[in-house]
Amino acid sequence: QFLSLCAPLTQEHPEVLPFLSSRHLRAHPDFRGSAEFRNILGRLLRRVRGRRRKVYVYINELCTVLKARALRRRLPLRAAGPTSAHQCPPSSDRCPHGADRASSQHPSAPSQYPGAPPQPPGAVPAEASARRAGGSRRQIRHLEHLLRVYAGEIRRLQERELDLAELDSADSPYLQENRLKRRMMRIFRRLCQLKECSSLTGRVLEQRIRFRGTRYPEVNRSIERFINRPDAFPDYSDILREIRGASARHRLGLGRRQMENMAQEAFREVGNRLQERRHLDLVYNFGSHLTDQYRPG
Repeated sequence: QFLSLCAPLTQEHPEVLPFLSSRHLRAHPDFRGSAEFRNILGRLLRRVRGRRRKVYVYINELCTVLKARALRRRLPLRAAGPTSAHQCPPSSDRCPHGADRASSQHPSAPSQYPGAPPQPPGAVPAEASARRAGGSRRQIRHLEHLLRVYAGEIRRLQERELDLAELDSADSPYLQENRLKRRMMRIFRRLCQLKECSSLTGRVLEQRIRFRGTRYPEVNRSIERFINRPDAFPDYSDILREIRGASARHRLGLGRRQMENMAQEAFREVGNRLQERRHLDLVYNFGSHLTDQYRPG
């Protein structure tokens, strides 16, 4: 019925309907006979009848749904046969003579130095590994020294007296301090890479929010992944989109009104928890070393 309705509307591009039919054949048989697929087709039929000029948009939407439910073909794994170090034909005598010539022209280390122990293949000399480690230690010491220098310069800029002319300057102490702090952050991340340690500093903003606001674990996981993205502060439409996506992926069968009510409740809870986390981070990190020792009264 959907194809018969779209056939007269897609005469300018006759290749569209065969492509849609191929997508339909590749979809999983269980999905093609499911109530979810019939509901999707019914909704798209109503849209095509109402807005015929957007028929290609609705065909693309149906192709996307069918592609997401396509059968996955798995290639059989083959066991690799045993391979020899020297692949020479059985009837050929080039390989042994070539090996003898190579061994005679380039003697190995034990033949040159009888008293030296043989080294395993692929082993890195001790001098090279020590030199590489020493270079890394020098780089770490250099970056740590830069952090101390930048920290001292930032303290000096914070303690500096300002006048009105410097506030309007393009190179004011505030802008210099901001540039130095950005450099310190880049140095700190590079230092963590060299030391192979985490760059987390323990701030409240870095703590993961656990969301359990609905009775559907699939929806909770989707919302939790979204709100724990860096610099994420979602609005109502973002939460509703995550709920719709989770319902479609896991076939939860949620109605439109039910998803909207769920999104409203989840949005209130997520907004309150994100706002509380930002407030605590501001309380714990706001201030300056100039006022750290100040005690009122």
